[in-house]
Amino acid sequence: MKLFGTIFLAAVLMAAGFAAAAEIPRNERRSGYTFMAPDTQTIQDDDTANPGMLWVLDGESLWKRKAGAAGKSCSDCHSDANTSMKGVAARYPAFDKTLGRPINLEQRINLCRARHQEASPIAYESRDLLALTAFVAQQSRGMAITPDTTAELQPFVAKGRDFFMKRQGQLNLGCTNCHDDNWDKHLAGSAVTQALPTGYPIYRLEWQSMGSLQRRLRNCITGIRAQNYDYGSPELVELELYLMSRAAGMPIETPGVRP
Repeated sequence: MKLFGTIFLAAVLMAAGFAAAAEIPRNERRSGYTFMAPDTQTIQDDDTANPGMLWVLDGESLWKRKAGAAGKSCSDCHSDANTSMKGVAARYPAFDKTLGRPINLEQRINLCRARHQEASPIAYESRDLLALTAFVAQQSRGMAITPDTTAELQPFVAKGRDFFMKRQGQLNLGCTNCHDDNWDKHLAGSAVTQALPTGYPIYRLEWQSMGSLQRRLRNCITGIRAQNYDYGSPELVELELYLMSRAAGMPIETPGVRP
């Protein structure tokens, strides 16, 4: 049904000859939370019912656990995450001067492991990396997203925007065709939202698990039958960067819940 809905939407868009829409005005931007049914909103709002909190609790344990040849824990360097990590997720992806490119929060965690704990990286989408990322991000819950405005980042933001606007894949769709042109409509029974990444890592009822923003992006790319990208690829990080710029000023919701 979802594939049929995607193909039907693609046919409608192409038949109508839609061009890429202008970006949604900031005063009209809405979190995906606002598109959910009240019972799903209640799951997110109640920490005792929100399944994403299980990952947050695991992340808190990992934060205190020593790892690597250096025998250090995250807390050995950063102390109490409630203080040291407050606001961090609100400004990632951020520019890494050593690498000369943007990195997302998951990559920052793995770089810290390599540089300071002398530990091997944690695999993308593994429970441990999702847990640590969710724990760090949860410290910024309720804070406004404030994208990194470093001048060196701007070319990467532009690349992310180009990706968002570009038609691609067998269905010849760009992200903008759904999330700018057709938000608040429905695709295979699900609301089309505005692609504002306020709650990641997020628990999706469809997945019955936590997942990263890049998992969701890869799902969409597969849905339009386009060439996909590996986790951590520059293209996906640039797209993340642009999406966070779209969400500037909106509150972090991690751990979010979605259908």
